[in-house]
Amino acid sequence: MHIPENYLSPSTCAVMTAAMLPVWGYSIHKIKTEIPKSKMPLLGIGAAFSFLGMMFNVPLPGGTTGHAVGGTLIAILTGSPAAGCIAVSIALLIQALLFGDGGILAFGANCFNMAFILPYLGFFLYKLLLKKTGMRKLSAAISSYIGINAAAFCAAVEFGIQPLLFKNAEGQALYCPYPLSVSIPAMMIGHITLFGLAEIILTVVVLTFVEKVTPKALDVVPDKTAFKPLYILMAVLIVLTPLGLLATGTAWGEWGADEIAGLVSGGSQLGYTPSGMTNGFELSTLFPDYSMSGLPEWTGYILSAIVGVALLVIIFKIISSMMKEKVDFKKKAA
Repeated sequence: MHIPENYLSPSTCAVMTAAMLPVWGYSIHKIKTEIPKSKMPLLGIGAAFSFLGMMFNVPLPGGTTGHAVGGTLIAILTGSPAAGCIAVSIALLIQALLFGDGGILAFGANCFNMAFILPYLGFFLYKLLLKKTGMRKLSAAISSYIGINAAAFCAAVEFGIQPLLFKNAEGQALYCPYPLSVSIPAMMIGHITLFGLAEIILTVVVLTFVEKVTPKALDVVPDKTAFKPLYILMAVLIVLTPLGLLATGTAWGEWGADEIAGLVSGGSQLGYTPSGMTNGFELSTLFPDYSMSGLPEWTGYILSAIVGVALLVIIFKIISSMMKEKVDFKKKAA
C-alpha cells in the first residue's frame, strides 16, 4: 500500500499533503491533552509494531504481496486515534527516508491512507462495536479489517485517477498508468482476502498479548515496567522478520520504473514507461528495500528492523522527555 515516488503527480502529492496538515495538527494537539507523559513510550512501541507489521509481506496468488499496518491496534492500545495517526506517520517517514519504502513526495498520500483513514475510522468503528457487543477482540478484529480496506480503497483511487488527469500528447499516462477499473479491483482483492486477515491477526494477537501478559500497559498512567514484555515481543518479531522475504513478488503499484513497461494487465503489456516516472524525483536511501550492502538478504532485513525499531522507540522517548504534565490524567479518568 506504500505509494512509491512518481506514481502520483506532484500536484496530487501537494493536495494530499495539504489535506494531512490539519490532521497532523489536530492529532498533535489531542496527544498533548489526552496522552500522559508516562504513556508516550507506548506510542513508540505501537509505531515499532506497525513498522514490523509492514515488513511481514504476505504473498497473494499471482505474484503480488501486501502487509498489515497496525493503525487501529495503536489507537486501541493508547485509547486515541490521534496517537495511531502520529505513530504510523513517523513509522512511514522512517521507512521512506531510510529504506525507500514509500515515496517522499507521496508521504502525505501514504499518511492520509494509513495514518489517517485507517486509525481514525478503525477506532471509531471499534468504539461503536464495543458499545454494541461488549466483545473487545471481535470489535478490534472487525474494525481493523474495515480500516485497512478503507485505506487500500483510498490508495486505489489515488492511483486510478492519475491516467484520467495526467496524459501526454499521445494519450499515454504520465504517472500511474492504470485507471480506476484496474486499480480498485487490483488493490481490493488482496486486502479483502489475505492482507485484511493479516491486519486482524496483528491487531488481535498483540491486543491479546497485552491483556494476558501486561494489562497494566493499558492503564491511564501506566508504570514503566509494564512495557518490558512488549519490548521482548518486539525482539521476537525482529528475529522473525525474514519470514517477510518468503513473499517474493512486488506489491501492486510498487513496481520499479525499469519493470513497469513489461507488466501485463488484462492480457496486454503496458509497453511504455510513463515519463513522469523516468524523469521524476528520486531519493537514494541508506538501506534500499531493507538491505545492507555486502550482507545476506536475511541479515540485512533483521538489521534494518533493528534500526527502524530503535529509531522509533528513541524518537518517542525523546518526545516524552520534552513533555510536561499539565493535566492530572488519573483524576481526569476518575
